[in-house]
Amino acid sequence: MTQQNIKQFFSVAFFSLVIGLSSVSAVNAAALSEPQVAIEGASNKIKVQFQDEAFKKDFVEINKFIEGVIDPHVDFNRVSALVLGKLWRKATKEEKISFRDEFKVLLIRTYSRAFIDFKDWSVRFLPLKMKPDTKKVIVKTEILQPGRQPLAINYRMLLTKGQWKVYDILIEGVSLVTNYRSSIKTEFKKTGSLQGVIDSLAARNVAALAKKS
Repeated sequence: MTQQNIKQFFSVAFFSLVIGLSSVSAVNAAALSEPQVAIEGASNKIKVQFQDEAFKKDFVEINKFIEGVIDPHVDFNRVSALVLGKLWRKATKEEKISFRDEFKVLLIRTYSRAFIDFKDWSVRFLPLKMKPDTKKVIVKTEILQPGRQPLAINYRMLLTKGQWKVYDILIEGVSLVTNYRSSIKTEFKKTGSLQGVIDSLAARNVAALAKKS
């Protein structure tokens, strides 16, 4: 699997996270478990909003909207901690907050493009068996596109304060957390400090959003 393919797959994953069951019947939707419903929940909001062609041309507004929809369903603190690994444990409180915020912007900016680039596909949830006291699950889905093999996308989810939240996504077995951990590790070696990594992320985010606005 090439880096380009991985990037495209993760775009689809975040896209499917907020779009949810855009093509699943009401009968199937009614049979979904709580974690699956957490992924499906934002479907109607997104579908209505993206019927506005003018909205789809405003990348800054798309980012703001996607952040508002994704935020309740993703544990960005846990994602950031897993991506940084040992660096997170050594980081100051301020560094943790700064990294989380910039990394969140990076993810939203990267995957907001999926709403423009990907068309004509649907999501299918695979059966999920849960025990009553389960607090951690893997929600298995498939992305269906005409003329292509189904793409396996699995969501690692944790029950946190009564809410199911995503903390990792696996595309055909490739982990978002592992993928970004590798790139952050490379950036850390280049800059020599976590603050250097944060500054680099911030600069890239500002430049990318300015270019798209």
